[in-house]
Amino acid sequence: MSKNNCIFCQIAAGQASAVRVWETERVLAFLDVVPVHLGHTLIIPKSHYENFLDLPDDLWLEMDQVSRKVAQALLQVLKAQGFNLGMNNFAAAGQIVFHAHIHVIPRYLGDGLHLIPQEKKKYQGEEMVQVGHKLGEALANL
Repeated sequence: MSKNNCIFCQIAAGQASAVRVWETERVLAFLDVVPVHLGHTLIIPKSHYENFLDLPDDLWLEMDQVSRKVAQALLQVLKAQGFNLGMNNFAAAGQIVFHAHIHVIPRYLGDGLHLIPQEKKKYQGEEMVQVGHKLGEALANL
């Protein structure tokens, strides 16, 4: 998708409407139009980057700092009892809008939302050691 067709780029440029809650020179926080809970906020870079891997380190840090401010506000204003930070990267992980963004979702005890399946996968035999070794090798070469 080109950045001209990107809804988040349009929001950042003021060409599409959104309820903006906070912004810096390079980062914008606005309410998700389809919230998990009221106050569900999206944090985006104002420039187009498709996903986490494309973001420059300093911009990622700034997005993280804005996410923290938003989380503190959710706890204070909406009396959230917790919050989740989430970022879907690539279609297989559920990314729908291909513009990097962080979800800050207010949470409440007993709200019924489960982000991780209750039945988890388990490593078989030496599989954990093998996967760990392969990841370590890959990390050493990055």
